[in-house]
Amino acid sequence: MSNKLSEVQGRISSVHQLESVVSAMRGIAAARSREAQARIAGIRACASMIADAIGDALTLDQSDEARAHLKDTVDAEVVIILCAEQGFVGTFNEHVVEVATQRTPSRSPEYFLLGDRGVPVAMEHGLTIAWSAPMVAHADEVSALADRITEALYERLNAGKAARVTLLHAVPNPSETIEVIESALWPFDFTRFKQTPRGYPPLVTLAPKKLLAKLAEEYIYTQLCEAVMLSFAAENEARMRAMIAARTNVHNTLDGLIQESRRLRQDEITSEIVELSSVTLAAATAPRKRHGDHKNLP
Repeated sequence: MSNKLSEVQGRISSVHQLESVVSAMRGIAAARSREAQARIAGIRACASMIADAIGDALTLDQSDEARAHLKDTVDAEVVIILCAEQGFVGTFNEHVVEVATQRTPSRSPEYFLLGDRGVPVAMEHGLTIAWSAPMVAHADEVSALADRITEALYERLNAGKAARVTLLHAVPNPSETIEVIESALWPFDFTRFKQTPRGYPPLVTLAPKKLLAKLAEEYIYTQLCEAVMLSFAAENEARMRAMIAARTNVHNTLDGLIQESRRLRQDEITSEIVELSSVTLAAATAPRKRHGDHKNLP
């Protein structure tokens, strides 16, 4: 009985330690999600400035050729999927990858997958991973990762190995549902940018076609920055919800162990009382020798 009680008490101590770890992970995930979402406004402001520059550059060259950087000579598509780098995110990766498998791809899609935790999930669904990289673990790493994606993407575009580029990523959602959005990065749609007439044309040092190509690349880079930041925030929201569920399970386990410990302790006390009562009763009922019995000894 005593050994079993000590074992239960040891488990209670371990569960208390686990509860501290779960609470810490929940707090870290919440802080990272808030930080990521706070940086979205700055990324969108940068994208807005580039959009204005594209509008000005379009006024310099109205030809259709200026708006085309790659002819659709192939039917290949690159699909960029943003998953999680670290664990404890529930079904986050599965949900994002399932959205990729449910869409109607081109004849020969290639997948760029971000996040080591998503690689085995994508392989289980039969996706062909042409390029992969670790997802960010901190918001400060977003710009560097977006730069790597842009470089790998343009290698395929410039080599004529892709005609379309699609981006899939999760976004923060107050509810427990994981929301995944899809956006087209390529072909680049110049018609969405507003051209503002100016009294004097902007001063440029590049040919309009080359300037538009560079600005389009910069705009795609900001789109990738925003997507990675949103996915990072959504990943940490999923981790935070997983830790809340884990904390509930920890509390339930702890309550059960405490009740078991009380029961075992009560049984132990009862056993001790019974044992003491038996010893006392035995001592009280034992036959006593009379005072004069020593005279009969030889």
